[in-house]
Order: sequence, then C-alpha cells, then structure tokens
Amino acid sequence: MSDQFLQNAFLFRQPILNRRQELAGYQLSFHSGEEVGDDDPTARRGAGAPLCAAYSELGMRSALGNTSAYLGVDANFLQQEAIELLPPQGVVLELLLDGAPTKPTLTRCRALVDRGYSLALSNYQGIDDHSRPLLPLVSVVKIDLRHADQARLEELAGSLRQLPLKLLAQAVDSHAQMECCRNLGFALFQGRYFAQAEIVSGRRLSAAHATLIRLCNLVGRDVDTAVIEDAFKHEPALTLNLLRIVNSVGRLGNRSTQPVTSLRHAITLLGRRQLQRWLSLLLLAPGNHSNDSLDPSRSPLLQVAALRGRMMELLVAVGKPRDHKLSDLAFITGILSMMPAALGLPIEEILEQIAVEREVGKALRQHEGLLGTILALLECFDNDDAACCDGLLSRLPGNFDRQTLNTGLSAALSWLNSSGDED
Repeated sequence: MSDQFLQNAFLFRQPILNRRQELAGYQLSFHSGEEVGDDDPTARRGAGAPLCAAYSELGMRSALGNTSAYLGVDANFLQQEAIELLPPQGVVLELLLDGAPTKPTLTRCRALVDRGYSLALSNYQGIDDHSRPLLPLVSVVKIDLRHADQARLEELAGSLRQLPLKLLAQAVDSHAQMECCRNLGFALFQGRYFAQAEIVSGRRLSAAHATLIRLCNLVGRDVDTAVIEDAFKHEPALTLNLLRIVNSVGRLGNRSTQPVTSLRHAITLLGRRQLQRWLSLLLLAPGNHSNDSLDPSRSPLLQVAALRGRMMELLVAVGKPRDHKLSDLAFITGILSMMPAALGLPIEEILEQIAVEREVGKALRQHEGLLGTILALLECFDNDDAACCDGLLSRLPGNFDRQTLNTGLSAALSWLNSSGDED
C-alpha cells in the first residue's frame, strides 16, 4: 500500500518550531492532488496507514534526526498492531477522531502511552465530551489559528494553562501570530512563517553580509587563490572557522591528515565549490556567522535552504545524470532562492551584488530553464500545492513523478541530518 501511495500521492511536510524557534519536528501528510478540504485536519485520515508505512519505508526516522514526525491517525488505524512498528521516540500520534472517543479508543490510547508513545489532540475546541477524556492522555494539544480569533484563542489557551501538556499553534502564517501565541503560553508553532520576511527595496546590508557577499563573488570568479587568501586574512573569524572545517574529522575522508594551518592550503583542500556553498549558507545563518550557527536545528530557514539545495541537486541528477556542472549550480540556486527571506531584499537586488552563472540567474529571476522549473516545483512542494506540483512535473524531462519528489525529500533530509559529507 505504501508503494502505491508513494507513487500516487505527495508526501508534504510542515515544520514545527519550539519556543526558541528551533526545529522540533514535521507534520507529515499525504495529498493525492484531489480537492479534499485541506482546512479540515481529518480530510486526509484515509492515508494514516500508508503514511505510517511510508515513514518506515523511506527511512524517515533517521532522515528526521532528533526531531519528531507528527502523524495523523484515525480511530480505525489506532487499533491496528502495525502502529506499534513505529518508534515511540520518533513520532507523535495525532488523534483524528469524530465526536467523543469510545471506550476501545481510550483503552488503546492508554496502552500506547504506557508503551512510550506521545499523543496529540488535534483541532481543540475547548473542554467538552470530545476532549475531556483525552486530555489526561495527550502530551500535545493543537489549536488551529484559522478557526480562532484573538479572544477565542485566549479562551482556549487559558482553559489548558494548568495542565501538564504543550500547546501547539497550527497554521501560523506570520511572526506576529507566533509572538501572540508565545505570549499566551504556546510551546510549539506549526507553519512556514519563519520563511516570510518583509522585502524592502534598497535595504542596506549589514557589514557581515557585505563581507560574505564579497567573498562569494571572489570564490565564484576565476581569480587567483592568492586574492581569495588575502580577502580572508582581513576576516580573522571566518579564517578561524574555515580552518576548523578543514581540520574537522571526516571532512576530508582521511583521519591521518596533518592539521592544516595554512589558509592557502585550507582553500585548496576544501575546493571552491564547497567554499562557495559554505559562504552561501553563512549568509542565511543566524547569529555571529560562526561555524556553530550552521547547525540547521538552530535556524529553520537554513534548513529549508540547505534542503532545497540538496533536493535540486538530486532532481537535476534525475533529468541530466551526467551533467555535474548543472548539479553544482542546482545546489547554489536552491540556497540563493531563500536569500530574499534571509536578507529582506528583492532577488533582483541580491543578484546585482552576487556573481552567479547565467542559468542560475534565469532560474531565480524568471524560473526559466531546467533549474528554474525544478525551483518552481520545490516552491510548490514547500507550499503543499499538489496541483502546481503535478503541472511542473509534467514539464520536466526524464522519469519524474510524485515518488521522485517523495524519495528525494527523504534522501535530502537524511543528508541534512548526517555529517554533511558529499556522496
């Protein structure tokens, strides 16, 4: 059943962040592309069993690292033994129930909690016959912001304030909504609000961003290594982090390598391709642009950018498996596509400051060429737009289908949560 769903449905995911705005998990859901009323959390309940099977088949436990997968389960699938094949520490079972829970449902929920599973109550509407029996059993309660104005939101949150559980705000579309919910005691926030930024034409870049852009331009051009070395010498913090990366165990695939202390040697060993990737990711990283700030768990925006870059790389390999240059350009295209959200500048103004290949510029400006089509596809994929994904898949050369996207997502997540070494 999971094979059929992987081929015929999209595996969408929505990030879930904690109060520190770090990635805490993903809400996973299947979408067949048919109109099924996406605002209704129970609309996709029929995909519960294949979703759980696909979770195992795609290796999502290792792919998601230390974060959790939120999986919707209805009353029927809740009773199946197959649910116990899921790892208790890797999933949160979101209960999609109609009306008050039955005695068998409550008995099963207690058994799963005793086995170490975490349960979440979806679409909370207040303490009633539906929620009252479940509140002692669940560890997370989800409140959909689309169905609650400010007054209602305060009422719902207040009714749970004294209980030992976490409130999750669903459908958070802006930073203002997130701050409002955080002030009300919410601990988790579901949505892509972190990737939304106010784009202001003519905004001045910070000194740190200007430095990174200057270095990106030097690395991306055919300049002598000595010129790049001299530019790094004016940035001691970046130089130190570059040496740390090159000397880190496993980066070069040789544990016996002598420590690298020469900047020129470090640049040569890392290679311009990897150096440009590292600098591009630093443009998206929070904080002081240290090597530690490249931990995707600290920046969901960085995770989206790296994930998109890797998925573009994988998808280009499907369409043009022997075009290694285009594969390299695909990764950079994915990273740069998130720059407007990170810098608050229109992509046109960013590209005026960063030297990119012609194919990359066309993809970012007009979604033209193979890179542009794949970028548009991944933007639709991130926005859970099945119809748009289908239309763009049909335009791509080669063997592209829904399963290509699903397996690409799993492979990219695995890469992101591994050491980061290249294949």
